[in-house]
Amino acid sequence: MKVTERFLADDLRGVRYAINVFVATTVVWLVVRVWSDSNPIWAVSSMIATSDPQLKQSMVAFRGRLLNTLLGCAIGLLVIAVGRTNWELPMALALSVLVSSYLIRIPTMWRQAPITAAIIVAGGMQHHDKLSAFENGAIRVGEVIFGCLIGIASAWALSTIWPMPEKRSTNKE
Repeated sequence: MKVTERFLADDLRGVRYAINVFVATTVVWLVVRVWSDSNPIWAVSSMIATSDPQLKQSMVAFRGRLLNTLLGCAIGLLVIAVGRTNWELPMALALSVLVSSYLIRIPTMWRQAPITAAIIVAGGMQHHDKLSAFENGAIRVGEVIFGCLIGIASAWALSTIWPMPEKRSTNKE
């Protein structure tokens, strides 16, 4: 199949996604840099994870990412509050996997719970007092949630401006 045929065969899905990621990254980058003067990589990675050319897929990713982020944050903060040990990181990760797998039960983005718990606990390990650890963790989680919101908003806006037909099933998938 020629390259031009490939672009047209999938309804320009890659082009739509590239436009979506470009616009959303620009928004996230500018807002996070202006508001918090911090590195917006957490927000950008979350935005990418929740954006998709198909709005329905974006919503599934958004829901999974948001719930598992909140879960990982709660477990990470709980572990920090309990106290400092050499086992806090592995315990937080294992606990977040168990709770995500058996209570939340959203397979989409299930890895997000232990990732967020790791961000929170590792950030807490860099600070000597619990308050700084909580503050650092809350900022990172806020950036992740902001990125998720921008990802879903940009997917919605693009689907409104340039609607995409429902994904056709093919033998290649």
